[in-house]
Amino acid sequence: MLVRHLNFGTYRPPSRRLVNGEGGYFQAAHMLCHCLLLETDQGLVMIDSGFGTRDIADPVGRLGRAFLLRSRPVLRPEETALHQVKALGYDPRDVRHIVLTHLDRDHTGGLADFPEAQVHAFGPEHRAAMNPPTKLERNRYRQSQWAHRPNWVLHELADGERWFGFEAVRDIPGLPPEILLVPLAGHTRGHIGVAVDTGDHWLLHAGDAYMFHGETADRPWCTPGLRAFQQKVETVPDRTPNVARLRELRRSGEAEVFSAHDVTEYRKRAKEHV
Repeated sequence: MLVRHLNFGTYRPPSRRLVNGEGGYFQAAHMLCHCLLLETDQGLVMIDSGFGTRDIADPVGRLGRAFLLRSRPVLRPEETALHQVKALGYDPRDVRHIVLTHLDRDHTGGLADFPEAQVHAFGPEHRAAMNPPTKLERNRYRQSQWAHRPNWVLHELADGERWFGFEAVRDIPGLPPEILLVPLAGHTRGHIGVAVDTGDHWLLHAGDAYMFHGETADRPWCTPGLRAFQQKVETVPDRTPNVARLRELRRSGEAEVFSAHDVTEYRKRAKEHV
């Protein structure tokens, strides 16, 4: 299985010091949408879709004014999944499956650019996004991003074999058996990680289970800006047990763990695996 690490959207929130832990307080930070494109026997499989072409055409309507002011996405057409898939020589219809870690706007914006793809989501996350039960969730999910009525394929957790101590959804219809869904509730109530067996080793795309590489270091730490943001938006109180388990998994060497927005993690993997 060929794995490509791609950035489907850069954004530059205020204060590089508070977000990236380097640079100046008044220098724009650097974050991105770290997504995967997998070449499999069942066609292309995308893990998260970043910002899409419709987000660029109507950023206020699709993403919301508050998000734009807070996150300051760059919204370059050439960074969209659609543009990059074409640049790699594929037809957009080659993307047969999109697996979402969760349904926040910076992970689902590209769905409309691949209307024929099956969109895989964890059942609790889909239910929360379609009928948000709290004010926080009503503000975070953007119904306009799935107004085109994606071909949803929902998955639930059932009793079965565990994956390195984590619960996991296995045998996903239509997807290769090398892809597993790993529930990591916290950032959202139905948040998942996506584990991929490359044949050489396991990858775990941990989505927004954590946002800064220092959180899974042997001596964990997080920048104050990202620590405050994560505490503000988490739907399930106290996400730290899952982060501790991810830290142990990384330390064990059983899987390569990375998150969706950390620039340091992305740069290393994009260079090694593309």
